[in-house]
Amino acid sequence: MFLVVALTVVVLLGVSFRYTGNSLGWYDEVAAVMLAWVTYYGAALAALKRAHISVPGFVYSRPRAVRMAMVVLGEAIIITFFVLLAIYGVYIIGVLGSSTLVSVPIPIAVTQSTIPIGAALYVIAELLNLPDILREAWEGRKPPSEQDIVEELQ
Repeated sequence: MFLVVALTVVVLLGVSFRYTGNSLGWYDEVAAVMLAWVTYYGAALAALKRAHISVPGFVYSRPRAVRMAMVVLGEAIIITFFVLLAIYGVYIIGVLGSSTLVSVPIPIAVTQSTIPIGAALYVIAELLNLPDILREAWEGRKPPSEQDIVEELQ
């Protein structure tokens, strides 16, 4: 929530200053980095809440063996992708090393740290939910609906 509020403040400042003819030199770069942070950390939170788009009607209408294979394969692909993203995110940070943003002296390693951190958080969220996901697939129960998730968040 802090990141969303901070991004809102930065965007409002940028728009206000640009409107008065006094553009902020750092606005575009900082706002883009903050948007990436909100996206990565928001995706990890959505994974924890199981709020990502899925096709449960299709998956849960299949026989148990097919359903289990689809769920296991899907989870394996997701986890593998985010593990690779975390590994290459760490590699990228090493390559960028001591570089800084153009407009402000913030190390790029700090701004790009969201890639491996967000990916690791996503993997943790998937692993925490994996027992429930597998149990629901085995039993043929659909996961919580979007409405259930919205009610839980309120």
